[in-house]
Amino acid sequence: MRKPFFIASFAVIVVLALLYYMEVQVPFWVTGLLLALIILGVRDSFQKSHAVIRNFPIVGHFRYMLEAIRPEIQQYFVESNTDGRPIDRNDRSVVYQRSKKQLQVLPFGTQEDLYAEGQEWVCHSMFPGPVDEDFDRVKVGGEQCTQPYEASIFNISAMSYGSLSKNAVMALNLGAAKGGFYHNTGEGGIAPAHLLGADIVWQIGTGYFGCRTKDGGFDRDLFQKKSQQEQVKMIELKLSQGAKPGKGGMLPGAKVTVEIAEIRGVPIGEDVLSPSAHKEFSDAAGLLNFIKLLRELSGGKPVGFKVCVGDKAQILDVFKEMDKSGIVPDFITVDGAEGGTGAAPLEFANAVGMPLKDGLSFVASLVEQFDLKKNIKIIAAGKSLTGFHLIRSFGLGADIVNSGRGMMLALGCIQALRCHSNHCPVGITTNNPSLMAGLEVSSKSQRVANYHSETIKVVQHLLSAMGKARPSDVRREDIFQRQSDGTYKTYAEVYS
Repeated sequence: MRKPFFIASFAVIVVLALLYYMEVQVPFWVTGLLLALIILGVRDSFQKSHAVIRNFPIVGHFRYMLEAIRPEIQQYFVESNTDGRPIDRNDRSVVYQRSKKQLQVLPFGTQEDLYAEGQEWVCHSMFPGPVDEDFDRVKVGGEQCTQPYEASIFNISAMSYGSLSKNAVMALNLGAAKGGFYHNTGEGGIAPAHLLGADIVWQIGTGYFGCRTKDGGFDRDLFQKKSQQEQVKMIELKLSQGAKPGKGGMLPGAKVTVEIAEIRGVPIGEDVLSPSAHKEFSDAAGLLNFIKLLRELSGGKPVGFKVCVGDKAQILDVFKEMDKSGIVPDFITVDGAEGGTGAAPLEFANAVGMPLKDGLSFVASLVEQFDLKKNIKIIAAGKSLTGFHLIRSFGLGADIVNSGRGMMLALGCIQALRCHSNHCPVGITTNNPSLMAGLEVSSKSQRVANYHSETIKVVQHLLSAMGKARPSDVRREDIFQRQSDGTYKTYAEVYS
């Protein structure tokens, strides 16, 4: 921390001055070394490139020294995808390189075993073609929407203010404003830090934060007022999230500051419950009627719902109710069980809900089956970091991809796995002012914008190599996956 450093530095200078005054002989090299360390520490404290060094002057350099000796320390963590394979060793480095606009190359060829079970690749064309100029924009809003929105194909996934620090949310929002993509607020409500210029998607969860009555119900008037703000482009009704599907959460009263209480519409200093289920509806018909109400109150803006697929029969019931009632959401966000949050119980994170690829392919098939593609856009969320991840989701039926993990890495996340402790060393998932100050908003927002733009460029290059003009042209037949017996299958065969 910077404060202890400055206190220690002051003490060292005072001691050296006293020793000099008392004419005590101190070796020149000792004095020089101490003064050099103090100068280095002061520089560290005011530089804006590295949050770790900014928060931990001098000692923070040891992290980068270890990475220089062994890059795998940076690239590998004990973390698995839902198919059991280790996370791609290059994904994290790719995000860092793109956010800093560094050269993205892989010396000496691929380092992966391309014949390992689960390896995936796309089918390229012998005759690469041009990509449409507007390939990276998607119109969201069906026939029942009067204010459709042209969204980027790559955006910031739902992460609440309070879960993320003020500086982190500000940097994300400014980055989205610079890059022309949207910022999902998460269920914690719309904070001033969300209103710095970016388009936002207002997520409404079971706690109805920001549009909540005193007894925890839905406040129509408050929702109408806030939803009609210019920066609010879409409304997302959260039924469940991949990290803890079917479970609500508790925000301890100690974290409910005056600011958080005002944003969420809750009492100061009291525990705040996010229920597992919504109070306003309890079945498919109620869900669709509530979506209709939100669309009317917002002035006709696109409204959809977010779900981690669980019981397939219930998802099918929603589509049958669409067919029966004629009420159709403008988008469906499919969250995979591999989504992350520091507040998820272990069993829910590892053993509840359907992984993204399975859930996404199922929902996309229903949209096609009920002939709703012209009205419903599909948003994919869950461990998407690279251009290939986006292409993979497009092949399974997604129109848009949201990323939380990638955007956090662009902010400078080092995966210290302290998200739940309020001790995030780079100031992203903490309310500690000393740690939060290490995240310099201006430079980090530019890295978020860089990460987005560089990833979009990669998507464009991949589409061109595949001979596709738009993401919607990617089909399941274009993506291959290695099987346990050494053969390979297309996504069309795996996710039929």
